[in-house]
Amino acid sequence: MLLSLQASGVQVADEVCRIFYDMKVRKCSTPEEIKKRKKAVIFCLSPDKKCIIVEEGKEILVGDVGVTVTDPFKHFVQMLPEKDCRYALYDASFETKESKKEELMFFLWAPEQAPLKSKMIYASSKDAIKKKFQGIKHECQANGPEDLNRACIAEKLGGSLVVAFEGSPV
Repeated sequence: MLLSLQASGVQVADEVCRIFYDMKVRKCSTPEEIKKRKKAVIFCLSPDKKCIIVEEGKEILVGDVGVTVTDPFKHFVQMLPEKDCRYALYDASFETKESKKEELMFFLWAPEQAPLKSKMIYASSKDAIKKKFQGIKHECQANGPEDLNRACIAEKLGGSLVVAFEGSPV
């Protein structure tokens, strides 16, 4: 496994970069390939706190939406731990008055109940992962569930221009 060393000393696993690229680049795909595309993925620090990795089992596939997941954003928020920090990518679907859009959002989840050391490591390592995620237009730091309501996310995506998020009016 090849890793990239960043200034904070925390590395970013190649798998994290591959997932970002796969979510960012939308190839012409068959319906089966589209179902396997990731809607949301959560990343964490490795147990030794030296590498940003994919958190096992913490993803939503496009094919899950409407089948096992009725509200993908609500499900995404529920996947975040109550008492520890995480990074995440979320493929947001939203509508403006003019058009429907899908854009990636980068999240730093740092809840109030997280240990101070965890908050410090995640905050100081954020640049390492963001440098790998070239082209992200939307970033959100959330410190609790109240920061992850639809109105807050709509504001990040385009403010008053956004009329719907994940199929629901804002």
